[in-house]
Amino acid sequence: MSQKYIHNNKLNDLLMRFIVWREHHISERTFLIFLALLVGVFGGLAAQLLKFLIHTISNALTSHIDLHSGNYLYILLPTLGVVITALYVRFVVKDNISHGVTRVLWAISQNKSRLKRHNMYTSLLASSVTIGFGGSVGAEGPIVYTGSAIGSNLGSMFRMSPKILMILVGCGAAAGIAGIFKAPIAGMLFTLEVLMLDLTTVSVMPLLISAITSATIAYMYTGYSFEFFFVQSEDFSVAKIPLAIGLGIVCGLVSLYFTRVMNMMENFFGRFKKNPWLRTSIGCVILSGLIFFFPPLYGEGYDSIMGLLAGDARSIVDGSIFYGDGTNPLFIMVYIGMIVLMKAFATSSTNGAGGVGGTFAPSLYVGCMAGFLFAYIFNMFGFDLVISNKNFALIGMAGVMSGVMHAPLMAIFLTAELTGGYSLFLPLLIVSTISYGTIKIFEPYSIYTMRLAKEGKLLTHQKDKTVLTLLKMDSVIETEFLSVRPEMTLKEMVDVISRSNRNLFPVLNAAGELQGVVQLDDIRNIMFRPDLYRKMNVASFMTMPPQKLLIGESMDSVMHKFDKTGAWNLPVVDESGHYYGFISKSKIFNSYRRVLRHYCDD
Repeated sequence: MSQKYIHNNKLNDLLMRFIVWREHHISERTFLIFLALLVGVFGGLAAQLLKFLIHTISNALTSHIDLHSGNYLYILLPTLGVVITALYVRFVVKDNISHGVTRVLWAISQNKSRLKRHNMYTSLLASSVTIGFGGSVGAEGPIVYTGSAIGSNLGSMFRMSPKILMILVGCGAAAGIAGIFKAPIAGMLFTLEVLMLDLTTVSVMPLLISAITSATIAYMYTGYSFEFFFVQSEDFSVAKIPLAIGLGIVCGLVSLYFTRVMNMMENFFGRFKKNPWLRTSIGCVILSGLIFFFPPLYGEGYDSIMGLLAGDARSIVDGSIFYGDGTNPLFIMVYIGMIVLMKAFATSSTNGAGGVGGTFAPSLYVGCMAGFLFAYIFNMFGFDLVISNKNFALIGMAGVMSGVMHAPLMAIFLTAELTGGYSLFLPLLIVSTISYGTIKIFEPYSIYTMRLAKEGKLLTHQKDKTVLTLLKMDSVIETEFLSVRPEMTLKEMVDVISRSNRNLFPVLNAAGELQGVVQLDDIRNIMFRPDLYRKMNVASFMTMPPQKLLIGESMDSVMHKFDKTGAWNLPVVDESGHYYGFISKSKIFNSYRRVLRHYCDD
């Protein structure tokens, strides 16, 4: 027996002893606070490690690039980074680690909040290479995935219940956002608005502890300064409120454009699932071409954001082949407008080609560009009212993020915590709210949730829908119904009834396909007439069910069919009509009450 095996056994034995001791001496809620603190520490350290890796790789590769002319390294570096990432994911990770936030949502709703162990580090490493080499994505999606996996695995190690695991996953997400942005309030609001965890007496304290702990670690490593340097040079007056309303509508429409393009490109790259290297090649060609003509699309784009927040529009054309045109106001307007339009293509191409990154930073980036462009165009017309380009750039960040994420509160506080722009709180509120309202007209779900919503697998803040999402159809199918055949006589039917304790009988053909149903009440008047035993068969008195349920159908859809038909039992079949069993309202209600008590108890 190896020493390693003996050592692992000893550790497992100690862990089990501690778990038993904890159950007898420390309540679950008290222990949750301790775990939330650990998640905050590890999540904060992971965020700092990710930032360090990205900046180290990026500085090593770009420190010698001439920013005063077009540079062909803009073609090579992003492609190289995406290829390295794709090889790492394909041959080392051997698992899909893209769309981090969506996968966290899926784990909460469909996998009892359990994430794989490798998710604690694989997306962190992959995204650091993708972004460090110039991929046009953000680090926030991967750090949310990493933090959530830390929370999930830490809770699983101590054998915590699914309800507690769900909170710990939220704590990890809050810690990731708080640590990478130094924004604890935004971290907690991200969990509530995007991951859709309920704010209850059980969840609020752990979320706060994780977010504050992670942000504290960020302050210890990087100092007590804002992520983006911003100095407000002009007060926001009441006269500018109509312009803030206009910017809110523009941000909502830009958010809609960004979301639609991301979905369109994802569907496009999805066509090449069977040929991943062709997909990588196409994505790299698109990405490299866009970055060559629009260098601000390189990497996270935070340098461009800081330039616009400082009021320097000319810095946007640095490094491009159009460097000499940076003094032409009309050219700057067109150039920034093209960047707003092309960012979604660059981001989706990075991920589609095999890179790993999120849409969090790109939405901030597009918002900053859109807000700056809005003010820039307004001032070009020479109106008596002059507005601050950099103020509106900051406000635009909150506007587009609010629309893309469907998270207005998080967008408001994140922008304020990132820049220190608390004095612009009123326009931040106006723009974020209007942007969110605008996109909701066209898109009811955020860029993260729409995939799961279409499949009926999305948790919501409505407890009824949440519990139905957590219910699995397999757990409520009843299979103890005795079946009959269409050709059976009434006498044979009565024999089956005598052996059954149910009053419903599925009628199946030789292939096991559902032909109809027989309800005991419908034949009660003939089943005691021996003269009809040989004259009537099942096919003559069976009926068709008012609706059929498809195997794997969402419970929300199942309940809609029950409400529509008024039925108490409905059969379950597959697409070919093969019979699986019945679902009854009583079974659903019993399971509903059990899940409600398990997950939603304060």
